[in-house]
Amino acid sequence: MESLLKLFQQYRGEAPAATEKIAGAGSNRQYYRFTDSKGETLIGVMGTSRDENHAFVYLARHFTHRQLPVPKVLAVSDDEMCYLQEDLGSMSLFDALRGGREAGGRYNQREKQLLVETIRQLPNFQIRGARGLQWENCYPQPEFDADSVLFDLNYFKYCFLKPLDIDFHELKLEANFRLFAKDLTSEPCDSFLYRDFQARNVMLRLTPAEKGEASPTGGGTEGAAPYFIDFQGGRRGPFYYDLASFLWQASAKYSHKLRRDLVYEYYNSLRNYMEVPAPRHFVQRLSLFVLFRTMQVLGAYGFRGYFERKQHFIDSIPPAIQNLRELVSLDVFPYPYMVDLLRRITMLPQFAPKDEPVAERADGYKTTESDVYKAHPQDGPATFSKYDGKGPLVVRVYSFSYRKGIPEDESGNGGGYVFDCRSTHNPGRYEPYKQLTGLDEPVIRFLEDDGEILTFLDNIYKLADAHVARYIQRGFTSLMFSFGCTGGQHRSVYSAQHLAEHISNRFGVEVRVIHREQNITQTFPAK
Repeated sequence: MESLLKLFQQYRGEAPAATEKIAGAGSNRQYYRFTDSKGETLIGVMGTSRDENHAFVYLARHFTHRQLPVPKVLAVSDDEMCYLQEDLGSMSLFDALRGGREAGGRYNQREKQLLVETIRQLPNFQIRGARGLQWENCYPQPEFDADSVLFDLNYFKYCFLKPLDIDFHELKLEANFRLFAKDLTSEPCDSFLYRDFQARNVMLRLTPAEKGEASPTGGGTEGAAPYFIDFQGGRRGPFYYDLASFLWQASAKYSHKLRRDLVYEYYNSLRNYMEVPAPRHFVQRLSLFVLFRTMQVLGAYGFRGYFERKQHFIDSIPPAIQNLRELVSLDVFPYPYMVDLLRRITMLPQFAPKDEPVAERADGYKTTESDVYKAHPQDGPATFSKYDGKGPLVVRVYSFSYRKGIPEDESGNGGGYVFDCRSTHNPGRYEPYKQLTGLDEPVIRFLEDDGEILTFLDNIYKLADAHVARYIQRGFTSLMFSFGCTGGQHRSVYSAQHLAEHISNRFGVEVRVIHREQNITQTFPAK
């Protein structure tokens, strides 16, 4: 903050008369509104990345030179860690469209006109803005390419798909990802790809008279001009991307008709700046980028929601899933395995539409009319049983000797899993380990250096993870794993202890590990 105040002092020749911190969005940048002694305001920005700041400053100055609607950069610190820019006011397009969003996507004429004005301006920004631009100044890379596509697709896989615990074939999915990336990057392009083009990043600049009349819901925005901000992640790339990003933003709730109208407005505006593709080709290419953008934002929502536990992003997932549901129903994408997997995601019970009718069968089971489980037979019958929803889950893990029999299931559920460890190398054959157990460091070192037990457990972890996740989802209360070996002393003890720690660390449920032949019991409490 001190460096930002110093920069203001150098630029204005005085300290600010008033300072107001402005709420940020998804980035680490901090924004302040400074007011000088004459009542004039400007915006101060502090960033955490010099390269990102440099990209914004360079692009803003380039776009200003091209007479495009962006905030002017007024001053930059020597280390490029902070800068001052003109104040465009506080009214974003997102704010102005609030009434239509809250009405479920029923936008009035003024709101539609704002959308039309913005979408007509986009090709001007993309095509004219690219002319003379030195792409090496872009951050974090100068061009949209197959590697960047694969990065985002794998971000979707690891941050959204994996937490859902859906079974899928990694190699088949990767093959479809690569084909998808090739198609997305197949056409040469000389346009500026904004990358984060959305209503929050469009400011409506008002005249002084209009500023006094504007309301937070968009009233008094007549004559306001759209200005673009937060373009520092832009790069050279296809113009379809930004159109898909803007019109298929899940929370906007644009109707199909409104989307078609805005695509038409964009296409006609694009004619003013370049030779446009044929309409059929344009729509086909656009659909690819709509699918890609939808997967990309689900990856971001998964990371921000599932991992960072930010409720706003968790709440954003269902409308994005609805977009995905509509896309895969079109049956136009040449990636059969990937599309089938996406279709399975949309049919998961946690993503079922809230108004989905539920029917009760004669046998007492309940199922939705759309049979959401049908596409995933590994989930079992398309029903909910009377045992669902009891929770919380408690997992018991036993080690035992086969000489003394398999442990009994005290829950009455029938026993769970029993794994035979006797195929792995036995440290009990050797004198130094005969008086030790699988909890002792020398035995642990022996087993792990040998490696057989690690391969054995890797397969069990996969099976256990899927089972525990499903039991948590359904609200079951008890699950049991048992490991047997010859004496219940070395291999079974090691395996039981490691599975118990694995389940506790990954799922946070209560885990009780019982080394029956050693008379040792340990409980990992629920987190």
